[in-house]
Amino acid sequence: MSAVHYDSYSDARAHLKNLLDAAERGRVATVRRDSASAAVLDVVRLQHFLAAVVPSRAQVVPEADGWSVFIPGLPIAADGATFDGAIEEMVQALREYAEDWQDRLLDAPNHRDNWGLVQLISLSDDDQLRDWLAGSAR
Repeated sequence: MSAVHYDSYSDARAHLKNLLDAAERGRVATVRRDSASAAVLDVVRLQHFLAAVVPSRAQVVPEADGWSVFIPGLPIAADGATFDGAIEEMVQALREYAEDWQDRLLDAPNHRDNWGLVQLISLSDDDQLRDWLAGSAR
C-alpha cells in the first residue's frame, strides 16, 4: 500500500479503515474537502516527531525559595519549591495555555504560530511533557 488519498469526505468515510491503517503505518494519508486537504496522522508518530523538532527552550532558574520555569517568548511561567515541583507546575501551565489557544488564541497574531507547541502539549502525557521540559533545562 502506498500513499492513500481521497478526494471527498464521503469517499474517505467509505474507506475509513484504509485511511486509518495507512496513517498508523506512517504512510501519507490525506482527504480533500472542497479546496482544502487534511492529513490523517498516527498520534504516537506525530507526538514523537513534534517532541524532536519543537525545542522546549524552557529555562529553569533557582530562586530564594525554590525554582522558576519560563519559556522565552511565551506567556507561560511556573514556580515550585523544588526543581521537579516547578516542572510539574509548568506542565499544568502548558495544558492551560493549550486550552486557551484552542478556545481563543489560535487566531491572535502573537500566538497563531504556536500551533506545533499546542499539538505537542495536547498529544503528550504528563511524563512526556516533563521529559520534554526537563531535557533542555537540566
